[in-house]
Amino acid sequence: MEALIAGMGCMTPIVLFVAIWVISCIRVVNEYERAVIFRLGKVLPQPKGPGLIVIFRPIDKAVVISLRTVVLDVPSQDVITRDNVTLKVSAVVYSKVVNPLQAVVGVENYQWATSQISQTTLRSVLGEVTLDELLADREKLSGRLREIIDSATEPWGVEVTAVELKSVDLPEQIQRAMGKQAEAEREKRAKIIAAEGELMASQQLLDAANKLSENPTAIQMRYLQTLTEIAVEKNSTIVFPLPMELMKAFEKFAGKKD
Repeated sequence: MEALIAGMGCMTPIVLFVAIWVISCIRVVNEYERAVIFRLGKVLPQPKGPGLIVIFRPIDKAVVISLRTVVLDVPSQDVITRDNVTLKVSAVVYSKVVNPLQAVVGVENYQWATSQISQTTLRSVLGEVTLDELLADREKLSGRLREIIDSATEPWGVEVTAVELKSVDLPEQIQRAMGKQAEAEREKRAKIIAAEGELMASQQLLDAANKLSENPTAIQMRYLQTLTEIAVEKNSTIVFPLPMELMKAFEKFAGKKD
């Protein structure tokens, strides 16, 4: 009996060690994660997860990769546009891992690498356009940036889903020049609208004059209507236009008298 108790006492540390080892081999991988397993330094062909997985320590090593979309903030970059305007441009890059195996084996740090390629691509692409193109075609430039960055990160198992230009900081001199340009453009539009209004008014007056000239009585009726409108204002002075025919009669009478 004593020998049996002594044997069980010797086995207790072994059982405890085995229990601890089994527990350490069990790992839970979340739904949005995958575990890339290295066995004796060689990567297994298929990542494991999600759910409960078993890794055989110490010969196995697990690297867990998140498959969720990551937002990378691209800091402000000094950009010189094609028309030699210096400005600062920042952007955001939305990316996610589509191949966990390549994200671990193909690059040392896929997030840092994606951030660096985004910064260099931002400077190179925006340096090929003018300031007006940058301000007017931001969606087009964002799409072009996404295509270039995505093609560069594809071997790493990273997909760039979207790139958005966050802010464009213009120098103060450029802002003043653009303000003057906008003011001049508005003055130009105002003058054009005023000229078009004068043209339309003159056309309407011409049509009205042609219509009134068809019947002399219409002109007299217009005179009376004008007097009625003046009388409503209670003016003390009333200017009554004389018919041109009456003035011609006076001219003929003066000519005969001479």
